[in-house]
Amino acid sequence: MATIKNRTAKDGTPRYTAEIRLKGAPPQTATFKRLTDAKRWIQDTESAIRNGKHFKTTEAKKHTFADAIDRYSSEVLPCRFGITEQGNRRPILAWWRTRIGHYLLADLSPAIFAECRNALASTGGSKGRPLAAATIKKHFVVAIDTLKLCTNEWHWLEQSPLRDGLVELPELPRGIVRFLDEDELAKLTAACKASPNKLLYPAFILAISTGMRQSETMNLYWKAPSSPPIEKAWGVVNLRDSHIILHETKNGERRRVPLAGLALAELQKMRMVRRLDTMLVFPSPTHPHKPIELKKAWANAIQKAEVTNFRWHDLRHCTASYLAMNGATMTDIAAVLGHKTLDMVKRYAHLSDGHVSNVVASMNAKIFGTTP
Repeated sequence: MATIKNRTAKDGTPRYTAEIRLKGAPPQTATFKRLTDAKRWIQDTESAIRNGKHFKTTEAKKHTFADAIDRYSSEVLPCRFGITEQGNRRPILAWWRTRIGHYLLADLSPAIFAECRNALASTGGSKGRPLAAATIKKHFVVAIDTLKLCTNEWHWLEQSPLRDGLVELPELPRGIVRFLDEDELAKLTAACKASPNKLLYPAFILAISTGMRQSETMNLYWKAPSSPPIEKAWGVVNLRDSHIILHETKNGERRRVPLAGLALAELQKMRMVRRLDTMLVFPSPTHPHKPIELKKAWANAIQKAEVTNFRWHDLRHCTASYLAMNGATMTDIAAVLGHKTLDMVKRYAHLSDGHVSNVVASMNAKIFGTTP
């Protein structure tokens, strides 16, 4: 008996999952983009099973993991991911290829991937140092994605050795939320404004007002460049409509960043006196077609403000924390920061407790009236 189930993929295109159940044979499933391919696969597979010619490991014994990685690199990466994410995944794919690329797909097992996990946790880094749990997880996300395609679309593998969490991954540590209190914010703002580097203050205001990453802030243009930076997020400022459009962000998607208040005012002032030999918003004084390096100016401002244990990246935590404390929902914060899921913003949930309490109190007041 054979069935075909129709579903819609994330990109809006149809997917057809065919399943064959014949007495005396294990169930067979495969997914196709076209209904005709699914029907043809059912016909061929049923005939092969009845004639005793269906060997589930045939394709898995023809292809190595390196073959799968090469196909993923050439066919999948350029189509599914932006330049930045391609740059993130290629070194990971290279690591897997070097480590276990010689294995036939039929020989891959959870035990082999468990050994790889242990290697990443001990000497997996480029300098032979242990990798963080989050980095190990990224390696496995790429491997799982590759094996999923081997199973569902390429039909090189019957079942993935990484399916259903067969290999246990290290738990991610709880993210540390470091944001500036009122006194620290005032001191650091003043220090950045007094800096000899006149681009530090507007960059600081823009970063803390929008939650943009440092690479996104430093690679802003007044007008779309003819040759966008490779392997980096970049964006274009639109002062007329008070927003920034970010291209090639970390999650591979385009993002609209609203501009308001002081951040908008600072950019408007910068536009009036900007350099004419570059389209960069924050250009280097010596190499105008490259972003400025603010490391030294930032370190001096941090020292002058007497703020400790604070990095530029923590300005994103400030944005999220201030949003939470001012009543923004987790969905709102995820949208501002450019996160696809709410997992990364749950760390700020406790900061919105006051807002949640007010919502509950308001609901109770409307239902039961004011308590005596």
